[in-house]
Amino acid sequence: MEVLSTLVNTVKNITPRSILDIVVVAYIFYKFYMLISETRAQQLLKGILLIFLLIPISDLLQLTMLHWILNETITIGVLSFIIIFTPEIRRALEHIGRSAFNERHIMEDDIKIEEVITEITNAVENLSKSRTGALIVIEQLTGLEDVISTGTRIDAIISTALLENIFVVNTPLHDGATIIRNDRIVAGGCFLPLTTNNDINKKLGTRHRAAIGISETADALTIVVSEETGVISLTVNGRLTRNYNKDKIKDILIRIIKSRQNKKMTLKERVKLWIKKERGSTQ
Repeated sequence: MEVLSTLVNTVKNITPRSILDIVVVAYIFYKFYMLISETRAQQLLKGILLIFLLIPISDLLQLTMLHWILNETITIGVLSFIIIFTPEIRRALEHIGRSAFNERHIMEDDIKIEEVITEITNAVENLSKSRTGALIVIEQLTGLEDVISTGTRIDAIISTALLENIFVVNTPLHDGATIIRNDRIVAGGCFLPLTTNNDINKKLGTRHRAAIGISETADALTIVVSEETGVISLTVNGRLTRNYNKDKIKDILIRIIKSRQNKKMTLKERVKLWIKKERGSTQ
């Protein structure tokens, strides 16, 4: 009854500032839920919400023992929550960091985007036809210097031939990930973090798990070519989609990069880009 009376008093005292407060908190919870969506943490969150729901019900029904147990569970649950949700908290902080401090690893020239993606997708198509395994990571706003440091620095202009050559079987760099930053191949043979999500298809190998893993911790776009089937896959924001052909993956990569480019550009930067395009079209 105490809970109900508190709830009634709260509703009576609602002000516009209270509504704003509720909206902000709801948005934060929504963003957090989107970060943990389709992960093991989502099931844990459902369990925590069930406990919060049972507390007022146990109080209302005067289930003293159950109410005491639930309250004690919540008391020690804060530390448990931090431990259990460590990966999701890290992802949330990285997401905030990307929003606040734009590192500008997204190409800004539409022509350059077309050229780079064309070279990448040509290589991916050829690797798929020869069933040569490949793992290509396109760096975006999140810097991947820690991943780059695990491999061999290349720092070369992107070309179809070079990408194909990197993944030739039994060559030194074929078994790791190749990192692309803007229009350059930065490094090859890099090690990526493997996903801890046990709900993904058990038939997916290490390359696919690594591709999902890096997209869970960064906003990178990762292309995988299966050495067993030649199937082309793409991971974005911790989600893997499969069965792409050259034209389909080229189109979606260009659209994602351009949408992120426009989203992160300030009005001043957009005006500069428009002027640059206009000058180019008049020459």
